[in-house]
Amino acid sequence: MTRPLVMGVVNVTPDSFSDGGRYLDPDAAVARGLALVAEGADVVDVGGESTRPGAEPVDPDEEARRVVPVVDALHRHVRVSVDTRRGSVARAAVAAGATLVNDVSASLYDVAADLGVGWVAMHMRGEPGTMQDDPRYDDVVAEVTGFLVERVAAARAAGVPEVWIDPGIGFGKTIDHNLALLAHLDRLVSTGLPVLVGTSRKRFLGDLLARADGQIGAADGPGPVPVDDRLEGSLATVVWAARAGVTMVRVHDVAATVAALGRVDADDPRSPAAPG
Repeated sequence: MTRPLVMGVVNVTPDSFSDGGRYLDPDAAVARGLALVAEGADVVDVGGESTRPGAEPVDPDEEARRVVPVVDALHRHVRVSVDTRRGSVARAAVAAGATLVNDVSASLYDVAADLGVGWVAMHMRGEPGTMQDDPRYDDVVAEVTGFLVERVAAARAAGVPEVWIDPGIGFGKTIDHNLALLAHLDRLVSTGLPVLVGTSRKRFLGDLLARADGQIGAADGPGPVPVDDRLEGSLATVVWAARAGVTMVRVHDVAATVAALGRVDADDPRSPAAPG
């Protein structure tokens, strides 16, 4: 198994689902990014607008104000991606040193082409504010794969030099949709495109872990386990994704992820690191 790259998350926001407000101050965000690099992150993803379910849009000027100083400080130490769906923010971040546009709208390929940087096309049904309002698919794996392949074709035609695809786990999907996509990551990998997967700390993991604990379904059950109690689910899905052949995983817990991937790689008889 070839270890996937690890993308560490820095949310420069007051309202992200996992760490909203903790790194809103630029100095705190830079310190967090450097800590992720020390833990083994290959890429640091800087975002200034929450895209959690129900999130409200952020003014692009405010979003750029949040991310640009962080990108500028971090790009000397690690590859930096900007997590945005705004062309103006992508341009400002690239000018500050970002070399990858992590695009939850899958619409900024023309910007990436113009700037000569990499681009991640992520699948999302609807907008963050409404995406979890009864999402429906006839065949979620086929529809997501087809959409992403079409987006990549448009990006390549525009001249984007580096393209990635992301199935958008949790973005306009039910638990069953998320599990179907995870079960069939090989379909995405078989396109030959580099695949990025982000499951870290997401709500569906909280629901599944609560079910395993016998919490959901009880008359007085508390619902999903808290965000800071989802590490086991995050690591399990990261290892599964790595086994499926994905090229990069996007995570909050970099040190634990690197350790888990290293252990799996060492145990894989196909790996040079495996004991002989």
